[in-house]
Amino acid sequence: MPANNHAGPPRRGPMGPGMMMPGEKPKEFKKTLGKLIRYMRTSLPVMIVSFLIAIASVILTLNIPNILGEATDTLISGVLGKQVYSAVEEELPSRLGVSSMDSALEIVAGMYNSMTGENKTKYDVTLGDLASIAPSDEVDSAQNNVAEKYLEGLMSLPLYYEPQIDIDSIIRILILMIALICASGALTYVQSFLLAGVAQKISYRFRRDIDVKISKLPLKYYDKVSNGEVLSYLTNDVDNISITLNQSLAQFVTSITTLVGVLIMMLRISWILTLIPVVIVPISLLLIMLVIKHSQKHFVRQQKYLAEVNGHIEEMYGAHQVIDLFNAQENSRAEFAEYNNKLASAARKSQFLSGLMQPIMQFIGNIGYVLTCIVGGILVVNGGLGVGNIQAFIQYIRQFNQPVSQFGNIMNTLQLTVASAERVFAFLEADEEKETGDKCPENVQGNIEFKNVRFGYDPDKIIINDFSSSVRAGERVAIVGPTGAGKTTMVKLLMRYYELNGGAIYLDGRDMTEFNREKLRDEFGMVLQDTWLFSGTIMENIRYGRLDATDDEVKAAAVTACADHFIRTLEGGYGFEINEEADNISQGQKQLLTIARAVLADPKVLILDEATSSVDTRTELLIQKAMNRLMEGRTSFIIAHRLSTIKDADLILVMRDGDIVEQGNHETLMKQNGFYATLYNSQFSR
Repeated sequence: MPANNHAGPPRRGPMGPGMMMPGEKPKEFKKTLGKLIRYMRTSLPVMIVSFLIAIASVILTLNIPNILGEATDTLISGVLGKQVYSAVEEELPSRLGVSSMDSALEIVAGMYNSMTGENKTKYDVTLGDLASIAPSDEVDSAQNNVAEKYLEGLMSLPLYYEPQIDIDSIIRILILMIALICASGALTYVQSFLLAGVAQKISYRFRRDIDVKISKLPLKYYDKVSNGEVLSYLTNDVDNISITLNQSLAQFVTSITTLVGVLIMMLRISWILTLIPVVIVPISLLLIMLVIKHSQKHFVRQQKYLAEVNGHIEEMYGAHQVIDLFNAQENSRAEFAEYNNKLASAARKSQFLSGLMQPIMQFIGNIGYVLTCIVGGILVVNGGLGVGNIQAFIQYIRQFNQPVSQFGNIMNTLQLTVASAERVFAFLEADEEKETGDKCPENVQGNIEFKNVRFGYDPDKIIINDFSSSVRAGERVAIVGPTGAGKTTMVKLLMRYYELNGGAIYLDGRDMTEFNREKLRDEFGMVLQDTWLFSGTIMENIRYGRLDATDDEVKAAAVTACADHFIRTLEGGYGFEINEEADNISQGQKQLLTIARAVLADPKVLILDEATSSVDTRTELLIQKAMNRLMEGRTSFIIAHRLSTIKDADLILVMRDGDIVEQGNHETLMKQNGFYATLYNSQFSR
């Protein structure tokens, strides 16, 4: 049935007004970040411990390249010693004019032992000096000169056995390295475990607070914000925060520690080589910031279109029967394709640009490796560094480049996370229903008075101008009028779903604003045209009206609402499971269950908003009889378009354009031959 501007709150599209799109840059980064930190204050000690563990893990990892370099130097020293010894073993005897190596070594040792003072000291050299002796070196013919020439290198070698590779030292070094790796891995596991717990705890708290907030917000908030938007707070935004807490924050701390630690370790090896990554890093950061600048706008669009796609799917899925009924599948698919194409285009651009960062960093990193090898080779040749130092330095460069490349992703993720937190906090800080009273209704009789009531869903568009009427306790009041006249709005005001723009509504002579909303609504029962049932048994759905009701009371309420008969025909009876969509029972049966729920609540004031519109004529007659029994002694408001159902009402309020134009019982209004008579007669005319 079409509705005009008076029928209810303004309809909105998938996104509410003034709401930040998912993925948008936060408007107040520092302020929101401060709120997020304060929100997590109970978990901060655990987070600090996890960060300290992450730092310890990084420190242990930083020693691994140095230890591996020591193993490399030990191995190279042994191999080089064996090669030199072999070369000496081949050359030395012939040059000294003897037949065996033992004889040659005796000559060299004897010469060495005969030396004293400075002459002897100058031959106490290291193994590295032996590498400078080559067979092609020019040697004097005299035996003593040859011995002196080779003595310079041989004095650091064992004179009575061939040098061996120090396998024991290498094994000890490797065991130490494995121990460090295992210790670092164990610390990383503990740190990940702690942060995972923190992330889930914060996510749980956010979702709990959002769930509580949903019930505290006034209905006018949901008139402007779609269901999909609220769901995005519970899913996308909270997930963004959870992922950041679980991964990105630890990665950020690890990256900072790694950057500083690696820089220190590189300086210890060679300040000359350290200049290479120090010069390259600013270039890398500049390129990363350039990519982020161009990709950020596409990420914003991606999240925006993702919200639109989710909202469209949720809306279409909820109305799939209506879509099939009107053969609107093609229109739905076309609309989805439009949203999906926009999402795909934005996602393709954002992912492509963000994907450039890794290749760029690899390219810059490879340049650093090449320069390190060239400069390091020169230093090794000149004796400034060992091969193990160069090996360790190259590993440090790799570790140095990794956090630099991660910073771009981390900052982007942090920005999106703060934006998500800003959206969630905006929802949590939205104005709640202001509780104007703290009194509890006692001994409610049901006298209702509307006095000069003015109301508009938009304060600039008043739809109820000046509504006044009095209802005595126990009366049955029917509210009739054309669509959009303000009938449902009146009962919503009676339930205090919205605040008045003017005037007042009194219950037993007291302004309703003096009462606590929760206590006030306990005195009201309401059955709407749109039924709402949840996934569960029929017994559970009826008991929702009063949670402490016994099974017998639930069944008695079903009998009163004429629902007992059809319930017993279902498989399982009152234990019959209603599915999530509640489409395994008919619309009329759903309406009967909601009426039974209202019966069970036993309210002092009963509101029926088109409660019998979805049932057949026979069931309607049964419900009318049940309602007559139910409404005895209760003030009842009945909204109905079928005027034949409210002929027995004590008072009929005829509304038109937000005002009462006529009031009285059926006979009186028919005699007036006014607007009510026109409405009534139109239902029986051709």
